[in-house]
Amino acid sequence: MTPVGAPARGGPQEIPRPDGWLPGEPSPWAALEDRVLTLDGILGVLDGRRPVGIRGRPRGDEREAGVLVALYEDPAGGGPHVVLTRRSPRLASHSHEVSFPGGRRDPGDPDLWATALREATEEIGLDPDVPRLVGCLDPLVTVGSRSLIHPFVAVLPGPPELVPNPAEVEAVLLVPLAELLLDEVYREEEWARFEVPWTITFFELEGDTVWGATAAMLRQLLALSLGVDDRRNYRVDP
Repeated sequence: MTPVGAPARGGPQEIPRPDGWLPGEPSPWAALEDRVLTLDGILGVLDGRRPVGIRGRPRGDEREAGVLVALYEDPAGGGPHVVLTRRSPRLASHSHEVSFPGGRRDPGDPDLWATALREATEEIGLDPDVPRLVGCLDPLVTVGSRSLIHPFVAVLPGPPELVPNPAEVEAVLLVPLAELLLDEVYREEEWARFEVPWTITFFELEGDTVWGATAAMLRQLLALSLGVDDRRNYRVDP
């Protein structure tokens, strides 16, 4: 039960929930009593990590995208944080959705890491010389936009000074990883899309919902950092 006067969880975006959806499983870390994460511990796990497979069901016609999973330590004692954005309501699609800074690769981008940095600079004014690349999460296929998203985990030297570009970003969200690990924040739903079962992840923040591809990438980040298994909607390349 939500305490009286507590901020409401969940955001304004519309969830295209299909008929016949079902509640999903608990979080991968539900059985863990110790869920304390440190930035050094996360970086130790992800240092030099390379993708080991593709999440989702690729068809081969996806467009590649790069996103920045930027982490930093809160000097006030709040532990490691991650930088997220809430998309502008002016956008024609996915308005109000929470995502990582990033986007599709441009022809002039030398690689997808450059894509993620360029997009982060355009969207939230992040100096591209500040993030230090640590490792990679596994690429993920989106169902609706048919993108193959490559998540790059990077570390920032401290809390960043960011200015959202109002044409693309409504707000910058600096989210403690400890909040994402709370039982009341995490949930799953089982959807059938194109006659195929999918596990859809949700993180219900105060005033925002993180779901879909971004939530799935956060789930893997947290599962890897905690050393627990996370194999939902996963295909390992031969």
